[in-house]
Amino acid sequence: MKSAWWQRLRDELAQAWTVMLKDLRTQYLRPGMIMFAFLMPFFMFFSFAVRRDMAAAQGVARLLALTTFFTASAAGPFIIPLERRVGTYDRLLAAPMSLLTLLAGKAAVGALFAMGVSVFSLLVGVVAFGATIARPWLLVAGITLGSFSFSALGLIFGSIPTRNPGDVQMPSTLLRWALMFVSGVFIPLAEMAPAARAVAYISPLTYAQDLMNHAVLGMGTLSSWLDLALLLACGLLFMVPPVLMHRRARRLGY
Repeated sequence: MKSAWWQRLRDELAQAWTVMLKDLRTQYLRPGMIMFAFLMPFFMFFSFAVRRDMAAAQGVARLLALTTFFTASAAGPFIIPLERRVGTYDRLLAAPMSLLTLLAGKAAVGALFAMGVSVFSLLVGVVAFGATIARPWLLVAGITLGSFSFSALGLIFGSIPTRNPGDVQMPSTLLRWALMFVSGVFIPLAEMAPAARAVAYISPLTYAQDLMNHAVLGMGTLSSWLDLALLLACGLLFMVPPVLMHRRARRLGY
């Protein structure tokens, strides 16, 4: 029994890996992904950071949080509707693998791409601006968990039964901007009024930003362990709506 369970787990992981590699080869050099997943966080950061007296390490911490958030969450709303339109997503749903495995592969590709962009942002900050990292292990954990959590968030919008990426880009972008502006990216939690801070705790980006502050600056407002636990909880929670939405779409014949 244990051997059969282990073999099933290996098969599911291999299938999720195949889905991830397929998307990396076919989807991530498209103009829409380059715009929404790569250029957008840099535009947002530089429009905020220009003419501000900000230390290099502080800027790197905010840039890492923004790139992880925007890049990871951009995958699902763009890739899944596009695959529905060309018919490849229907073949994936009909493949001999579980729905959770398929969604895990989709979440993994968004997370992997976000980690790659975050590493590029980190190298720019360290090499070009001389920023230092206070707690490297915490930075690795924060980027990994944040990428997974935000990629799962993007899957919620990608699971809307539509074949047009534009139908989900608008609501997903509005939500991401709302979560960004109420988070602690632009105004640190310690400087917020109590009411604004209570709203900021709704945004998962708040915990990613606080975790980046711990990792890069060596200090944050909340406990770093609390940030890690909440990011993990958000990632697992965000995987539930896509599963339910896909099952409902199947019953309705979408």
